[in-house]
Amino acid sequence: MNQRNGRGIAKKAGAATLLTVGALSLTGCDVTPPAAIDKVLRMGWPEGITPEAHSLGNFWVWIWVAAWTIGIIMWGLFLVAIFRWSAKRAKREGRGEFPKQLQYNIPLELVLTTIPIVIVMAIFFFTTQAQNKVTALDKNPEVTVDVTGFQWNWKFGYAEIDQKLSPTGSKYMGEDPARQQQAADSAMQPDVNGNLPIHGKSKKDLSYLHFNKIETLGTTEEIPVLVLPSHTPIEFRLASADVSHSFWIPEFLFKRDVYSHPETNQQQRAFQVEEIEREGAFVGRCAELCGTYHAMMNFELRVVTADQFREYLKFRNENPQAPNSEALRHIGEEPYAITTHPFNTDRATPDGNNYVDNNKAA
Repeated sequence: MNQRNGRGIAKKAGAATLLTVGALSLTGCDVTPPAAIDKVLRMGWPEGITPEAHSLGNFWVWIWVAAWTIGIIMWGLFLVAIFRWSAKRAKREGRGEFPKQLQYNIPLELVLTTIPIVIVMAIFFFTTQAQNKVTALDKNPEVTVDVTGFQWNWKFGYAEIDQKLSPTGSKYMGEDPARQQQAADSAMQPDVNGNLPIHGKSKKDLSYLHFNKIETLGTTEEIPVLVLPSHTPIEFRLASADVSHSFWIPEFLFKRDVYSHPETNQQQRAFQVEEIEREGAFVGRCAELCGTYHAMMNFELRVVTADQFREYLKFRNENPQAPNSEALRHIGEEPYAITTHPFNTDRATPDGNNYVDNNKAA
């Protein structure tokens, strides 16, 4: 009789294990969850616009499916124990106060030890799988963008453009040699007393930053609009000119901190996306508390077709003095950001009058 009871418990535990492992086997896969489940368990996450974002979104939802599966099994076991082996029920049925003790049931103890290990290993495996897809640098980018964060705005520059998107007909290399040399020279810039740094580099060292011929600089009056082509692999190279910032486009479902001296700080400054799947305007933000006007440090990602992007770059290459708004207007796009508004980030605005209406400039 005791043997049968032991086998029955072992079977139930085995069934629970199979359910748990079955749920976890879906966790982190690139399988899109059913729409109803996705809507409930996405919990406010936006719809992704890159393959990497889809992987992260699916991983998030399937983790919740697994968590709910495990939770339901555990709650079921708790409720069975509460009602089946309650003291009142035992007294009513003439049994002892305590149910049969199973602390020496070796098969059951092995199962209860194995289940958590399997769960942790499965979650670790699928977490690593999703993470590796997002951070992989093997996507053969056709556009490389330099992103520089500073208090409290952004600068975007086009570093490399593949031939088929280039404004010059051949592979475009966008580095500005003169400004890059100035940045390199700053590494040994003397201090206010005229002293050269003895060890390492100057405190004003900007040699780690990248400077390009075609750049978009955010100002108090104008939100920077980063223009990129759809259905194109892209690399973002990040660096900060001062304190730590964070580059975040919610529809990427991914953000990365933006550090000064990224290599010295042992940070990989680059990340890549296989493509941006939709044209449109998407708000971008700083996601690292970086000072007084952190909340106003926004930008806009404007995704256009490859033909529009090529024409945009051609216009900017041929009209280096023209503002970004004119280049956007030239390709039939709204000239200013439509997802966020500019603020006066000047330090002398204690009255809070910091909103700037850029439509007046249109």
